[in-house]
Amino acid sequence: MKKDFVIGVLGGMGTYATIHLFKQYAELFPAEKEWDRPRILIDNRCTMPSRVRAFLYNENVEGLVSQMGDSLRHLMDAGATRIVLACNTSHLFLPRVYETVPEAEEKVVHIIRSCADALERDGIRSTYLLGTEGTIDSHIYQDYLAEKGIECLAPSQDEYSSLRECIEAVKQDKYTDEVKKTFLGLVNRYDTCILGCTELPIIYEKYAADVTCKKIYDPLKIALEILKEEYDRA
Repeated sequence: MKKDFVIGVLGGMGTYATIHLFKQYAELFPAEKEWDRPRILIDNRCTMPSRVRAFLYNENVEGLVSQMGDSLRHLMDAGATRIVLACNTSHLFLPRVYETVPEAEEKVVHIIRSCADALERDGIRSTYLLGTEGTIDSHIYQDYLAEKGIECLAPSQDEYSSLRECIEAVKQDKYTDEVKKTFLGLVNRYDTCILGCTELPIIYEKYAADVTCKKIYDPLKIALEILKEEYDRA
């Protein structure tokens, strides 16, 4: 039943990305009355260790996995029936998290897998990926897309600093003309692009008028669209 449909969000990675997700939720679940929308629970756990450093340098992995598991438990205990992780890189640690919270696996909407499914449905054969260096170097997107016969291109390692500049601009809510130039130089490189870091859709919307890339994929928005379909069927 619709009243039993509760969305949980493990957010705070970062906070502006979580705010943006909440805004997308309000837009994707239009309602004449507030009670026409599903309940949503947000754990803005901005105290979690860096997901990128955990992957690249094996830094504080146990602490990260423990905190992710703790948040998932709290969301489920509070009534969440479906859960979204508002961070692409955090998905690298889900197998470890599921070892301690196995009941969470059926509730989590895996935004990377869902994004790959969306590209396959759209008949995309090649795409460009923007994200953190952890997400790119882990090949998590590349592997899911390769299973579907989709080529996945990504920036070279010497461009990672440019990606970090764009991501940090969103995290700090500080934008400059140089940031705009950098982002447009990255996103306009190919006809199809995955915004594989939850900060990137925010900067994309800010500069959308100057984006020439024809097809943009926002994994979090895709996840919310899946939840909207499930809610409508409930």
